Amino acid sequence: MRKIQFLVLLSLASALIARAQIVSPSNDVLGAHLNYGRGCTACHTPHSGSSSSGTAMTSSSSAGRVALWGDDVSGLYGKTLTTDGGKYTEVLPASLSANTPDVAGILTCLGCHDGNYASNSMMQNKVYETLPATYGTGAIPTLIGNSAMAGNYLSEHPLGLNAKLSCGGTHWDCTSSAGVISMRGAASSRFVSNYGFFVQPAAYNGNAVITCITCHNEHSMNVVKITNGSSSGLPSGYYATMFFLRAPYNPASGNPNSNQTSQFCRQCHGDKSNEMNGSSAGTVF
Repeated sequence: MRKIQFLVLLSLASALIARAQIVSPSNDVLGAHLNYGRGCTACHTPHSGSSSSGTAMTSSSSAGRVALWGDDVSGLYGKTLTTDGGKYTEVLPASLSANTPDVAGILTCLGCHDGNYASNSMMQNKVYETLPATYGTGAIPTLIGNSAMAGNYLSEHPLGLNAKLSCGGTHWDCTSSAGVISMRGAASSRFVSNYGFFVQPAAYNGNAVITCITCHNEHSMNVVKITNGSSSGLPSGYYATMFFLRAPYNPASGNPNSNQTSQFCRQCHGDKSNEMNGSSAGTVF
């Protein structure tokens, strides 16, 4: 009898996992970054990117040194971002040739996603994705710093070389070495088994720091491929996501008991997790 009950529970669990997986996305995985059909060349220039001085295609250009970047972001050089109520300050690099993770991780993203220094027409100030009905019908801004006061990033998630991801204390029982996070503690390893650790903090001065691409994969908007292993205990397959996030994140799953969107945030916010608060709950899709 117990064996039968176990098999039933196993079957139900498999069904829930299957609901989270998608065999194939119905639209291009590049999603919003197709940029009205411009595609890859909206950001990358195959034969000459912008120079560090902001003048494209000159003999002194640093073109091609940063992912063949084709947008002129010189208007952002040296700008100061203050986030999370002023707790974190990020001074953007002085050029594309600066050898710091905030070049490709923040500066290049703000070339399109900055509401103060970049043109709103690039993004049309709306999300491209089909939103869950519970989100309402209003347009959701997608531009960081899109506020009444220029340079006001106070309500944005902390990011930059000073936004460090820590272990121990009230955080995950993980370890950090040379900016690499290892989720091998009793609670953190259980979380990896229940969900995973998909975020990619950058390493800077021996610390793990948060940039835009820590949470976002700019090349895949609606799907994430999971290979069962050290980074996740979930079954291998393709899982639905939104907003270019690097892990399963689907508020449109239709399951009112789903906690997968919270699980995404708990990758860094371990003190808010089930595992660090004595609950045996796993991931519900």
